[in-house]
Amino acid sequence: MKLKALSLFTIAFFALTSCSEYQKVLKENNLSEMYELANRYYEEGDYIRAKRLYEIIAPKYAGRPQGERLSYFFADAQFKTKAYYLSSYQFERFIKAYPNSDKREEASFLEAESYYFMSPRYSLDQTDTDKALEKLQNFINSYPNSEYFNRANERVQELKIKKEQKAFEIAKQYDMLGEFNLPVLFSAIKSLDNFILEFPGSMFREEALFIRIKSATLLAENSTANRMAARYEEALSYYKDFRKYYPTSKFDKEADYYFAKIQNGIEFVNSLN
Repeated sequence: MKLKALSLFTIAFFALTSCSEYQKVLKENNLSEMYELANRYYEEGDYIRAKRLYEIIAPKYAGRPQGERLSYFFADAQFKTKAYYLSSYQFERFIKAYPNSDKREEASFLEAESYYFMSPRYSLDQTDTDKALEKLQNFINSYPNSEYFNRANERVQELKIKKEQKAFEIAKQYDMLGEFNLPVLFSAIKSLDNFILEFPGSMFREEALFIRIKSATLLAENSTANRMAARYEEALSYYKDFRKYYPTSKFDKEADYYFAKIQNGIEFVNSLN
């Protein structure tokens, strides 16, 4: 019990000492002391206080020998405290200011990583995802032998899947709405066509090909007599396309159900002639 109380006292003592030192340096506004303390906080992992001091002194060290080190630490402290918008900005500034720095490669990766961590879930706007993909791809192209190369590739694949899911879910939404609002099925089929073309290797490709059959069949069934034949033929071509890539599928039962409806529809159209 005494040992525990002593430990708590020791922690509290050092916290108060550190806090008073921090306040003292801020109050005295001594540039070199703030620089030394900021670096010490950074080395100790106290990135919050480190970045506060770096923010104050960074403009005053621009162009000085210490400027490069300070600029990198400032950006990294933002990154380590998950202030990714600020870290992306600071790393970009660092790269532009010190293009020949030994830290350029790492800074380029961490700038891209900042955008990666800002990328939201697939259902939201993907502007930051696009930016992350751009930055990561630039890094991969610029540093093919980097120690961060594999991680950058993994990030790219992860973000691409997110983009695929976004596009696929939009197409699925059109398909669902089309069951109650038939004109929307045109948008569903168009979205599915675009998705299949844009993401040929997608993990959602099989389902997309199947849903396209479903949407096209429903559209044909509810078409006027003069358009029915062409739309059933289009639905049939979608079924054949599906079977070309997936002779056996987890959607076998459902796909064959719509195939039967397509055949019946074609027979009905032929009976009208």
